[in-house]
Parts: sequence; C-alpha cells; structure tokens
Amino acid sequence: MQDIAALSVSFFAWMQNSRVGTTISQSLPLTAGLSAVHLIGFTLIMGAALVSNLRLLGVLFEHRPLREVAGPASRGIALGLVISVATGLFLFSARASTASENGIFQLKMLLLVAAAGFQFGFHRHVTGREASPPVLLRLTGAVGLALWFGVALAGCAFILLE
Repeated sequence: MQDIAALSVSFFAWMQNSRVGTTISQSLPLTAGLSAVHLIGFTLIMGAALVSNLRLLGVLFEHRPLREVAGPASRGIALGLVISVATGLFLFSARASTASENGIFQLKMLLLVAAAGFQFGFHRHVTGREASPPVLLRLTGAVGLALWFGVALAGCAFILLE
C-alpha cells in the first residue's frame, strides 16, 4: 500500500513538473483562460442539472414529457463534463502535488464521480422509464440536485480555502 502512495506522489510531482504543468503554473493568462472555460463547462452542467432535476421535483416544466426535458439536459451535462474534465486536468497539472493532498479537492472529486455516476446511471434509468412513481421521481431529483450542488460547493471551497 505504501508503494502505491509513493507512486502516486511521484506521478503527481512528475505531472506538476511537466512542460504542461509548468507552462500553466507560470502563465496567469493561460490559467485564467482555462479557469474561464472550466467554469463555462460547469455552468452547462449546473444549468442542465437544475432543469432536469427541477422537472423531476415537479417544479419546472411539469406539463412537458419527462424524456423531452431529461434527454437534452443529459446531453448538456455530458458536454459540460467533457469541457470541465479536460480543462480541469490542465488546471490540476499546474498544482497536482498540493491539490491531490487537499481534502476539499478530494471531496470535490468524490462528489463529481458520484454525481456523474448517479446522473448517467440511476437518473437515466428513472427518466427513461415510461412511468415511474412520483416519489421515485422526486427522490431522484432531490439526490441529483444535492450531488451537483455538493460538487459546486466543494469547488468553491477549494478555491477559497486553498
């Protein structure tokens, strides 16, 4: 187990000291640009997650068919994830050693994996069915919102408390 920990520390140090990592860490405009695109990706995620989960809760578009709302929202979340993960990897490379040891960053990553897994697993299953019980729809919407807002709050906390 210690060998795995040492290997991961070495990998993160290598990533941070790579040409990509050092270029990003030494360039404020590049870091700012990547951060802006990262935020745009996450805005796509949160906007689509809000629409989809508020529909499940019966707060928004309640007279629209569930699939009509959930399908495009899932595609928006997927696109936002691609953008956010790609830019996030670049931003991470600039400070991989410190970020990987940060508990708030670790929580953000855990919540991100949980939210994406829930979204494209259980959420998709529930919204793809012809008829789901209203309590299941509302519970799915509440859990989906809680997970995505958890990612957002952990991301803000990481930035503010780093």
